[in-house]
Amino acid sequence: MYGFFYSTFIPIYTLLKKKDYFNLNPFLNYNFIPLLMKRILLFILLLGLLGCRQSNTIDSTSATTNSKLIEVFKVSNGNFPNISVHRGGKGILNYPENCLETIQYLNDSISAMYEVDVAQTKDGKLVLMHDNSVDRTTTGSGLVSKLTYNELEKFKLIDDYGNITNYKIPLFSEVLERCTENNVILTIDLKRSIDQKTVVKAIREAKAEDISIIITYDVEQAKTAYNLAPDLLLSVSARNNDEFDRLIKAKIPTQNVLAFTGTRLSHLSLYKRLHEENIVCILGTLGNLDRQAKARGDELYKTWQNKGVDIFATDRPIQAFNAIN
Repeated sequence: MYGFFYSTFIPIYTLLKKKDYFNLNPFLNYNFIPLLMKRILLFILLLGLLGCRQSNTIDSTSATTNSKLIEVFKVSNGNFPNISVHRGGKGILNYPENCLETIQYLNDSISAMYEVDVAQTKDGKLVLMHDNSVDRTTTGSGLVSKLTYNELEKFKLIDDYGNITNYKIPLFSEVLERCTENNVILTIDLKRSIDQKTVVKAIREAKAEDISIIITYDVEQAKTAYNLAPDLLLSVSARNNDEFDRLIKAKIPTQNVLAFTGTRLSHLSLYKRLHEENIVCILGTLGNLDRQAKARGDELYKTWQNKGVDIFATDRPIQAFNAIN
């Protein structure tokens, strides 16, 4: 492009500077003027095209769209699910954990989000499975990482009471598709057989950013997850004020954070600090606290909510939901 400039305008400028008007005449004759005008117009056109190209490049690289969940899960909003169903539903007769049909069954009854466990098969397929092996929850046997998906398809899921169901181990992609269609929020727990990059890629391919939350267990995991997917919401452990301080120092934007405060009640000052930062907090009542509520009365869930708990991660989703809603 700049060749046009140097071949046309520099010679004219040089002659003018030397006051060499005799040699300037050829540039000003009638034959040259149309050519000069064409070159000027072409130069302007090329400048315009280059400007458009640069503008488009800036727009495409700077434009990022955050997951809608980043706006939903704010204390100031309050309009978010307050139940997180552990393993997609446990302890439900004829409905196994980490099962698509169980999620569908519960979703017809309550408003909730669903924690699911994602593992990787021998042939690289992503499936829902909590344990390293399939022995406890299916009719099959063996490690997930040593079995192909075709082998897993031969097994049937078993509920927590030992009943064999007709349900199969679901593909993660299928779960993402169904939950996206029905606006069902997932909190995604990555098993040891899988890395964050693989899960984020699956979420991208399913266009499931607006229903997906990545679970992390420490600040380092949270930092790598944020670097991979700064548009997604992350569940990050903040069980006490020291852990929360470390999280703040990591400089992950607080808008990207859901705080998992552990499986026992934290000091009230932690809930207050989280809420001052507009961060929603999750209490894991699965296990001991769920057993307390079952023995002493489900009104305990309401008591804990009044202390500052925003979301309950629970094995008793229906009872907890009814108690706090």
